[in-house]
Amino acid sequence: MFTGIIQALGTLQDLQARGGDLRLTIHTGKLDLSDVALGDSIAVNGVCLTAIERSERSIAADVSRETLSLTSLGQLTRGSKVNLEKALTLATRLGGHLVSGHVDGLGEVISRHDDARSVRFKLRAPDHLAKYIAMKGSICVDGTSLTVNQVEGAVFELNIIPHTLQETIMSYYQAGTQVNLEVDLIARYLERLVLGEQAAKNTTEQGISLELLSKSGFI
Repeated sequence: MFTGIIQALGTLQDLQARGGDLRLTIHTGKLDLSDVALGDSIAVNGVCLTAIERSERSIAADVSRETLSLTSLGQLTRGSKVNLEKALTLATRLGGHLVSGHVDGLGEVISRHDDARSVRFKLRAPDHLAKYIAMKGSICVDGTSLTVNQVEGAVFELNIIPHTLQETIMSYYQAGTQVNLEVDLIARYLERLVLGEQAAKNTTEQGISLELLSKSGFI
């Protein structure tokens, strides 16, 4: 688990093809690795990866085909900047929101414009994730916990303050940039819970309807 508060900007030093998947070696910048052991989890652009090698200032991690197909990690090149966060502990301040590091889909930056010292971004999420994105709710973008300022359909807007721009890769975002999205955990579990007995049915047509909400006592 993570909080979505980025702790350091890393740099991709090397990537090697390994039997259809990839091994990434990342220089971790100012991230303190003294308490990181082999097998520990580190979020890289919001993707939970396992440290399989470690030096004083770098880690290596394998990225499976499954992860490459669902995230933007396969688009990285040597020199790419990445957001880094170590897994939280019970003593960690939960400054963002609970983040699993399991990406739900790829979003795309539509536009950016300056707003005083902040920058406003519009992003488009995959249609199937739109129902989980709410105004003033939380969303994780490339591992960064952010508040949704506005939402219309699958398009949502973010207001990013100077500190966040400086400490994350969001300063590099331009129209067309693809980003890893993870929706709020609570929203996903709530949907599954409301399905009730329908959740056990093997069907692609599961969904929350007015009839289901009425049967469940919500309306």
